[in-house]
Amino acid sequence: MQKHKDDKRQMTGVDLGLSAEEKEELRKIAFQAIRCRCLGEVMPVIAVDSARLKEPGAAFVCIHKGKDLRGCIGMIEARMPLWETISTMAVQAAFEDPRFCALANDEIDSIDIEISVLTPIRRIAGPSEIEIGKHGLLVRKGCHSGLLLPQVAIEHGLDRDRFLDLTCRKAGLHEKAWTDKEVETYIFSADVF
Repeated sequence: MQKHKDDKRQMTGVDLGLSAEEKEELRKIAFQAIRCRCLGEVMPVIAVDSARLKEPGAAFVCIHKGKDLRGCIGMIEARMPLWETISTMAVQAAFEDPRFCALANDEIDSIDIEISVLTPIRRIAGPSEIEIGKHGLLVRKGCHSGLLLPQVAIEHGLDRDRFLDLTCRKAGLHEKAWTDKEVETYIFSADVF
């Protein structure tokens, strides 16, 4: 597992109070889950001491190989302990993201794992509530929904309108759908590491 070379994460998201040790433990859990699945091994029982990691948590796990995204899957609702969310989302990002081929055995040691622990989503009345670098977006209309993490706006140099446009596109809607009163727009923050 490599360290992220182009680290714009320091400019993104919020601090949710996870210690450096807790963040490192989550990264190790994610990497171990991916390695075990890739090698066909049984995931060992994980003993988590931190009360914070045992609390329900919502999160995304993104896998990069160099500067290329290799998978990114997450859960926006806190349904299981944070450590378990990370383990599950890591495996899904590595092997079940329909946009990418499953991670191969020979790629394991060259991946970087980026974790985004999410705050609860909150519906907003308008774009003025969006803070680039702090907020991620979720748009919904009927059966369509799309989500972009806070770091996407920073990584691609997006302003509010363009961030909304691309989130709508990800939802399968036209780019300016966010101006439609039937489209619901939500924000959230993330501790990205």
